Amino acid sequence: MSKPAVIIVSHSGKIADGVYDLAAQTKQPDVEVYAAGGTEDGGIGTSADKIQNALQQADNEAGMLVFYDIGSALMNAELALDMLPDLEGSVEIVNAPIVEGTYVAVVEAGMGKSLEETAAAVRRQQFVE
Repeated sequence: MSKPAVIIVSHSGKIADGVYDLAAQTKQPDVEVYAAGGTEDGGIGTSADKIQNALQQADNEAGMLVFYDIGSALMNAELALDMLPDLEGSVEIVNAPIVEGTYVAVVEAGMGKSLEETAAAVRRQQFVE
C-alpha cells in the first residue's frame, strides 16, 4: 500500500533541497519526497516543467501533497497540475509553511494516513501563535 508523496516547490533550489534533507531525516522509507526548486538554469524562480516532472515521478494511488513557498510557486504548481489532467483529484496543494508543513506531512503519511487525513493534519497545526 503506497503512502501520499510530498512535493516541495520553492523559488530556491537550495531551500527545496534543504527542506527535502530535513524531511529525509524523519520520513519512513516508503514516503516519497521530491524537491522542485528554482529554475532550469539554477536561478531563483519556479518552473512549471520542474513541478510537472516531480508530479509525474511522485504519482501513486495514495496521492500527492504539494507545499510551496510564495505566490508564483502556487501559480506554477497549479499550471503544472493543469498540464496533467489525469492527476485531477489526487493532488492537494497545501497552504502551510513549507518547512513545517512538509515535516508534518511526511510524519503523518509515514503513519499510514490517507491523502485527506495527512492534508487535514497539516491544516490543523497552529504554526503561528
